[in-house]
Amino acid sequence: MSAPPRSASLRQAQWQPHVLALNAPPAYVPWLTEGGSLTARLKAHSHNFRVQCLHQRSAICLSDEAGVIGMHHRGRVWEREVLLRCDNTPAVFGHTVVPMSANASDWPLFSTLGERSLGTTLFGDPLVRRGVLEFARLREGHPLARRARAALAVNGAVVPPDHILYARRCLYQRRQGTLLVTEVFLPTVLELIKTNDNKR
Repeated sequence: MSAPPRSASLRQAQWQPHVLALNAPPAYVPWLTEGGSLTARLKAHSHNFRVQCLHQRSAICLSDEAGVIGMHHRGRVWEREVLLRCDNTPAVFGHTVVPMSANASDWPLFSTLGERSLGTTLFGDPLVRRGVLEFARLREGHPLARRARAALAVNGAVVPPDHILYARRCLYQRRQGTLLVTEVFLPTVLELIKTNDNKR
């Protein structure tokens, strides 16, 4: 079987079960492997944390998401994308997909989140089961890398095209519903660690 065209391969990420497979700069590793609430960690590294909701709507899931959320092929999902901002600086681009088959009893608060943190909701619900983390390098051609850069451009920030973005994702389950959260760490997240260290 021949290899897929390069343009097609760039649109998919090679998700890995261990962060070391990314060969990411060491400063990213604590963020990628955070076992608790990322929202709580970001709040601890800023004076003012907020969620900027970019959109929440029906969309077609990405090609490297369908199988993870139990779909045989790409199809329509509920999609939510946000910027997590620390002291008004975007630090993380968040992307969440929920199959259309999920109902209000599976994820009762998802449709009304607005600019509230999804992470706080997930970690505060005893019915939610969290899967294992997966990690990936997102090159320029990956849809989430393009969307993250576009969101930053609207906010007056630029990530160089050749800069690799590091991401993680996790599958959550509640009752019969699944929900996949992907978090793309922007270069500015490294400045939060440095600021925090300077306060010690």
